[in-house]
Amino acid sequence: MQAILRSPPILRGSLSPPGDKSISHRAAILNSIAQGDAVVENMQHGADVLATFRCLQWLGVRYQWLHERTVRISGVGRDGLQEPTTILECRNSGTTIRLLTGLLAPQPFFSVLNGDASLRSRPMDRIVQPLTAMGADIRGRRGGARAPLAINGHPLTGISYRLPQASAQVKSALALAALYAKGDTFLEEPAPSRDHTERMLQSMGAQVQYGDRSITLHPLGSELQPLSFRVPGDISAAACWLVAAAVHPQAELQLEGVGVNPTRTGVITALRLMGADIALENERLQGPEPVADIIVRSSHLHGTVIEGDLVPQAIDELPLIALAACFAQGETVIRDAAELRVKESDRIRNTVSELRRLGADIEELADGMHIRGLGRLHGANVSSHSDHRLAMLLAVAGLIAQGETIIRNPQAVAISYSCFWGDLKHLAREALISSPE
Repeated sequence: MQAILRSPPILRGSLSPPGDKSISHRAAILNSIAQGDAVVENMQHGADVLATFRCLQWLGVRYQWLHERTVRISGVGRDGLQEPTTILECRNSGTTIRLLTGLLAPQPFFSVLNGDASLRSRPMDRIVQPLTAMGADIRGRRGGARAPLAINGHPLTGISYRLPQASAQVKSALALAALYAKGDTFLEEPAPSRDHTERMLQSMGAQVQYGDRSITLHPLGSELQPLSFRVPGDISAAACWLVAAAVHPQAELQLEGVGVNPTRTGVITALRLMGADIALENERLQGPEPVADIIVRSSHLHGTVIEGDLVPQAIDELPLIALAACFAQGETVIRDAAELRVKESDRIRNTVSELRRLGADIEELADGMHIRGLGRLHGANVSSHSDHRLAMLLAVAGLIAQGETIIRNPQAVAISYSCFWGDLKHLAREALISSPE
């Protein structure tokens, strides 16, 4: 299967990105252990989030899709999860397997979490080691470093732990375990990571204190209250259109209802550092999360350095920033991003190799990329490596490269953005020669 694209003469319009994937996972999981029903609107409907819902169903949680993006979740309460009678298949979702490992470690039953070949290659020791320090009994391949993970539920004790690298998935897994632990848990990070779990827990009545780099969690003294709200639009999905419009010579896009949590807006910060014309309007709250409408216009970009605390705030969008750098004047360096090598694919190596096919002057670094802006790309045959972020990156490249771009395995976008090709047609119908839809 392949998609064929070419650059449109004008890129204009407005759209609402799908619900935020990270928030959707957490809304599903936390409402499942709340007491009572919650109705969540704009729930992300990609394959990763659906994997979380299927696992929760096997744990005894009932849910009902009221229509495609609104779901009623019937929480079973703090102690209501049931032992699954089958292996919990997390498919390609790292968030699913890591957060559910934290949730299941203190439950009084046995469970097994597995995933596809890509997920089984991703590191799990980063959650298994601190959970084991809390008293968890978790077995897996390579001493617990790889899935499948077999969990013998066991009472846990709170710990004080400094995460080796900033990771919202690790922090959230430990936070879920801490809700059931005896005593408090204190977590510290070397840099701020996304704080959706903390915000949601506070809104649901949990005792949580947190700052930029630390979080203190107290065991649940009472039931979590269900949280009904509208999930903000996904900033990672919006990032595709931010880069496309900033780089395209004749573009103006409005992205409505996008989540602008400050732990997630690194892509906006990075693009503004490069000179992008991006404005936030109608800023407001949806549930515990800040949202805004984003206006982005054609821009004259220049090179910059992306490093340090900015990296975890833009980790999923760094390949798109590398694409923008191909059109910036001067050189751009992305570093401190070794985490990209253990995503759904090695996103450093694959971003470099595929952008080179399109004519980019880009070099692979151990922990990032070095890009020399040439101001142009040319169409080529490229591959998504079955990675949803790379598929979207290459589609955006096809909107701004000269000539035709052919993408193999473009259907990978369904992992996180099931309506991606429809939105692309909406913004630039003449750009899409063929697509997997």
